[in-house]
Amino acid sequence: MAIERSMRDRMLAGELYLANDPDLGREEARAMALTHRLNAMDPNDGDGRRKLLTELLGAFGEGSHIRPPFRCEYGYQTFVGERVFANFGLICLDVATVTIGDDAQIGPNVQLLTPTHPVAAGPRRDKWEAARPIVIGDNVWLGGGAIVCPGVTIGENTVVGAGAVVVRDLPANVVAVGNPARIVKSVQP
Repeated sequence: MAIERSMRDRMLAGELYLANDPDLGREEARAMALTHRLNAMDPNDGDGRRKLLTELLGAFGEGSHIRPPFRCEYGYQTFVGERVFANFGLICLDVATVTIGDDAQIGPNVQLLTPTHPVAAGPRRDKWEAARPIVIGDNVWLGGGAIVCPGVTIGENTVVGAGAVVVRDLPANVVAVGNPARIVKSVQP
């Protein structure tokens, strides 16, 4: 006898799942409530912000800071290393895992987007989607307005210029700019 898997299990496995599943909707509502509280908090309440981010996210490293407003889809799929700084307006659609390494710097209005959608009209209309993880290496700098697409890994010490759209993996120790992002030079580690 086959056991039907939940949409959450399918989502976590990187398989197609229904985005409008009621159980997933409750998890999204939890994240929305927590981010609403976070974004409305007194900006001087560092301890309260840390406590809330620790409750919301899969991990939130020591010395890390995320400026409001911050938005995420689930929260528990996002793992933030130590001493990370994220400026205003970070959007983290964490349907798949988003891993941000130690000492990363994230400019304002950066988008980390893990969801993918079918190209075929029927499944897309029926709300099927999937996702691929994003990995941001240690000491990466993402310039303001950068967009990191599903399945991308960015190597340590890499700099992504403002407004760049990263659609492919970037190795360590490079500078990449543009849409789509392309490597323009190497940097010393």
